[in-house]
Amino acid sequence: MKRIGEVAVAGSSGVGRIRLSAGPGAEAGASPRRLSGAKSPLTLFLCGDVMTGRGIDQILPSPGSPVLHEAYVQSARRYVELAEERHGSIPAPVTYDYVWGDALAEFERVAPHVRIVNLETAITRSDDHWRGKGVHYRMHPDNIACLSAAGIDCCVLANNHVLDWGYAGLEETLATLASAGISAVGAGRNAHEAAAPAVLDAGAAGRVAVFAFGAVSSGIPQRWAATQDRPGINLLTDLSHRTLRGIADGVARVKRAGDIVVASIHWGGNWGYAVPEEQQRFAHMLIDEAGIDVVHGHSSHHVKGMEVHRGRPVIYGCGDFLSDYEGIEGYEQFRDDLGLMYFLTMDPASGGAARIALTPTRIRNFRISRAPAADRRWLREVLNREGRRFGTRADEGPEQTLVLQWPGGGGLA
Repeated sequence: MKRIGEVAVAGSSGVGRIRLSAGPGAEAGASPRRLSGAKSPLTLFLCGDVMTGRGIDQILPSPGSPVLHEAYVQSARRYVELAEERHGSIPAPVTYDYVWGDALAEFERVAPHVRIVNLETAITRSDDHWRGKGVHYRMHPDNIACLSAAGIDCCVLANNHVLDWGYAGLEETLATLASAGISAVGAGRNAHEAAAPAVLDAGAAGRVAVFAFGAVSSGIPQRWAATQDRPGINLLTDLSHRTLRGIADGVARVKRAGDIVVASIHWGGNWGYAVPEEQQRFAHMLIDEAGIDVVHGHSSHHVKGMEVHRGRPVIYGCGDFLSDYEGIEGYEQFRDDLGLMYFLTMDPASGGAARIALTPTRIRNFRISRAPAADRRWLREVLNREGRRFGTRADEGPEQTLVLQWPGGGGLA
């Protein structure tokens, strides 16, 4: 998506940030294309946790302070050493696009209209770590080009790491993303800003509105909730009908005909394939009653099963997409080094999915690569095993990808 500007739109639900983009063939600096008639299919890129701090920050051109406050590791450099002990040396400093590896070619091949990630990293120089929290992630602001190198359009911040380095860390994160022209959603300088959606304009393909929420079930401290006069995140204390009504009201104020609306939710624990009944119920309510077209769930460090409800994709857990966990032992059976690039092609006319393509990936030396055949099969087996209860199945697709199948669409009867 070629960005040419950004404006703010005020509404009762918050100030939505609208990204203006050039349509196919448009020149930078030209006026955005006005939409008329039927809109083209719209492809979203979604993924799980993107953690560019700690060890990864240390190999980038402008590493910040390596000081950590963990029980067993006091320097972020140790995570670089652990990864090198496992998979060989990393030629630091690396270029800003290094960490994205094969993902960059896949972006070029698929050409998604919008790229959305869950950024589990504060972007800050702050040394004011959150006391009582065991792990703190931060990337130096001078390394922001790392995100720009992948053409990221929107960073979800409603998670359990964005306030790792205090309110000053959050403020600097928001300012740094804004200076790079990247939308931030799910956190803000007050509750009004934290609840505001990011609205991304993809030219002839229409608009994507992103609402982001962090659930207490993911380990987010209650004190991180944004208030009228305190920065923080858009926190969900429960998954009740009352909570749903508030979300539905916000969506109704923003959604226009042909818009695709994403609810990005950080929920649940890090490990285990089970999908709690209340998560599935809430996901269905978001679609049935709140006008949500895509549920983008994250927090699990590994890929979980997918569902398609009334034609709308529900990703319960995306897994890790980029992290510095290579040398950390424990939970190996979940293969947190394997992830997926989720490419959802949506039909703006119906709001439903036309195609769901998944590109299997693997992290090595703090770099995303295409997953080898054996790992691709492993991911497919997980998706099929965990998707059975949802009626979904992953089949082999072109270009070493997987294609999701579901009843009434995607090839299943």
